Amino acid sequence: MTPRSRAGGARAAVHVSSGHRLGAAHPRQEGPVDLRLVPPALAAWVTAALMLDAPPRWAVVTVAACVAVAGALLVTWTAGIGAGPAPPGGTPGGRRGWSPRGRGAGRRCARGRLSVAATLLCAAASAGSTALHGADLHRGPIPALASEFAEVEAELEVTSDPRRVRPRVASAHAMPPTVVLDADVVRVTEADGTVAVTRTPVLVVVRGEASGPARPPYLPGGRGAGVRAPGGRPAGASRPGDPWLTLLPSTRLRAQGRLAPPLPEGDRAAAVFRVSGERPPRVVGAPSGAQRLAGELRGGLREATEGLPADARALLPGLVVGDTSRVPTELEQAFKDTDLTHLLAVSGANLTIVLVLLIGPPGTAQRVERRGLAPKMGIPLRTTALLGGLLTLGFVIVCRPDPSVLRAAACGLIALLAIATGRRRSLIPALAAAVLLLVLYDPWLARRYGFLLSVLATGALLTLAPRWSAALRRRGMPPRCADALAAAAAAQAVCAPVVAVLAARVSLVAVPCNLLAEFAVAPATVLGFAALASAPVAMPVAEALAWGASWPTEWIAEIARTGAALPGSGIDWPGGWHGGLLLALATVVLVLAGRGLARRPWLAGACALLLLLAIVQPPPLTRVIAGWPPQGWRMVMCDVGQGDATVLAAGEDTGVVVDAGPDPVAADRCLRSLGITRVPLVLLTHFHADHVAGLPGVLRGREVGVIQTTGFQEPPEQAEFVREQAAAERVPVTRAVAGERRRAGPLDWQVLWPPAGPAPPPEGPNDASVTLLVRTAGVSLLLLGDLEPPGQRALLRSPAAASLASVDVLKVAHHGSAHQDPELLRRAAPRLALISCGADNSYGHPAPVTVAALRAGGAQVLRTDVDGSVAVVASGARASPRLEAATRPPP
Repeated sequence: MTPRSRAGGARAAVHVSSGHRLGAAHPRQEGPVDLRLVPPALAAWVTAALMLDAPPRWAVVTVAACVAVAGALLVTWTAGIGAGPAPPGGTPGGRRGWSPRGRGAGRRCARGRLSVAATLLCAAASAGSTALHGADLHRGPIPALASEFAEVEAELEVTSDPRRVRPRVASAHAMPPTVVLDADVVRVTEADGTVAVTRTPVLVVVRGEASGPARPPYLPGGRGAGVRAPGGRPAGASRPGDPWLTLLPSTRLRAQGRLAPPLPEGDRAAAVFRVSGERPPRVVGAPSGAQRLAGELRGGLREATEGLPADARALLPGLVVGDTSRVPTELEQAFKDTDLTHLLAVSGANLTIVLVLLIGPPGTAQRVERRGLAPKMGIPLRTTALLGGLLTLGFVIVCRPDPSVLRAAACGLIALLAIATGRRRSLIPALAAAVLLLVLYDPWLARRYGFLLSVLATGALLTLAPRWSAALRRRGMPPRCADALAAAAAAQAVCAPVVAVLAARVSLVAVPCNLLAEFAVAPATVLGFAALASAPVAMPVAEALAWGASWPTEWIAEIARTGAALPGSGIDWPGGWHGGLLLALATVVLVLAGRGLARRPWLAGACALLLLLAIVQPPPLTRVIAGWPPQGWRMVMCDVGQGDATVLAAGEDTGVVVDAGPDPVAADRCLRSLGITRVPLVLLTHFHADHVAGLPGVLRGREVGVIQTTGFQEPPEQAEFVREQAAAERVPVTRAVAGERRRAGPLDWQVLWPPAGPAPPPEGPNDASVTLLVRTAGVSLLLLGDLEPPGQRALLRSPAAASLASVDVLKVAHHGSAHQDPELLRRAAPRLALISCGADNSYGHPAPVTVAALRAGGAQVLRTDVDGSVAVVASGARASPRLEAATRPPP
């Protein structure tokens, strides 16, 4: 076969595999992947990661050694080049033994020496850059003052957007959010009046209540302006750190606070500067014009989304410019569980979507039939490229020129090259060059997991995804579906081991959730950017565009919540790098096995069905296979961590929920595993966060009749949260009072506590817990909420005391703490005692003395931190039922 015929056959193959009926209009052959820049980039990356904590002398030695070895290699390479080519008619310079084969080997050897020298020089440059950046952490008086925990007055220049640290549920309360921001100390005044001028990076931590609104007129554009409370109301000035949240990068301010050593080591901050949020920031210098413009655009987008539903209002700024200040904790966790977090971060995908809209799909930019808005508007190719560059510059300005944004812009420019040329494999050198330049510019990126994930995902999209897409097309899959599936699978395959290092968990729903979300990301992003651009000049138009973007945005939120709540959404995996390496090996095995399954469609379909059943875990199937939920269950204490959530069977697919736990995802997952779709009553014993924070998970997607609570409205912020959630779902809220009796299916219950009346219990919210005596199938259950000894003794003195004798099941008060009244435990004398608590909790729950007292009274003690979810099963005659307990080990 002639070379021409071989080339024609290759082009025919490209036509056939293109997925188009008439074949590819312009098939383009690519050579092997150019990997010459990969070793220098990796060398710079590894060197920076190792040198961040190293003493300066190590950096000096590394630079000297690398330069010396590289210089020697370059000298030998130059000598080899100087030998010159062989003369046409004989050996060069009369040398004997010369041959073309030896000449080729010499050239390869010379190229090898040049590559090694380039790699060593890049490593030396990285070590030098890391040493220079690290010197900022030790320069000036700040490190010494931080070691003494000194009180100082500092003049700061803000270098990042302020962000709110997500509140954690800590038993009684959701911990108040803390505002943190990065800044450079440019002037510091010590307690004795000593003034020093410096430029030292610090992490500013603002805690406490802010007093007074943000005063400078240019502040409303700052990140966090318009932050809304869980129910969607605007956050008032009394919320922690609100004036600090409105600060823009490059703003100068003065503040008093205490310096402390940085944590953890290897961070870019030389110290932590703790400021009391009771004092608003004293701004002494306005931000730059570019930052003010970016702040106005971001503020306009937030204003345009004010009237949207809660999920769209929270997510749309995150999808467009990475502003996640409104995203609630439970939704953020759902995105993490489904590996959709990259949608909320500033990434190259945001920029790529806009560039595709302008330039057209990959491989068509240089053709006559190119698509996109640019050719439709008659814009020539070079002007289109210029507009793409301007869009990239605007993207960096609006999203802030932070290292993460620059990383995203670099990845977006790589995608721009892919769009313009259609050559994906040849873009590996561009990716390696971007990694090299970014690491030299900011060595701290070498230890950022986000940077690692971005590089891995981009590399997978450039190398693995096209090959996998072509394989899927050859097996009959439509081109667009093949591209989408290949991209999601390739990114997940290379990123999952790194995620496992961080989370010690592997998501089984990441690929389908990313596939389903992908179709909504593009319209949401495009409409969101259009709203961002039009907000300063035409707010009604921006609001209309934001309303259009709200539909795909809510679809993405629904995907995240649904995927996270599936019982088999993920599996636990060993954490750390050994777990990551193990998962990488398992992924390689699965990919190799998948190639064999692709040739057996029926077997592949069966495996896919088994995986689907493992993820969804429909209750009828899991009851047969895993024995959960057990047949005839009457009560289930859900494993929701350090909190309470109990479900009482009230008929087919129906359950009464007593408390919702601290985690909406865990509460939703428990109810899904039980097949509960109707909830006639949600009873919240009291308003502590570990009992009510999971309420959105109970309400989500279920028919809920009424929410009943205690009359003691403390803590007030949690009581307000419950009312807002109920109002959003149009569920009425009532108050439970002692003496009330109700029925729901086979359930019959009586409220024993708290008594009616305006006087609050003496010991606070715990002693206001609603206490229930439940009867079902001849079994009595006493649910004590979080009653403390004073409330327990008062209950024993109440008219309901006669009902407390010899119950079958006791839900032990306050997670089995040591604060129990011995007389109540003796009077109840349960056959089965259930304790809901989180594994390795910091409160020491359950207390050994409480467990010992229960067992001494003849009770079988089960606890969710050890046994997982616990189900109570009653069988036999109603007059004397047999009581059993089934457990589902914690995930």
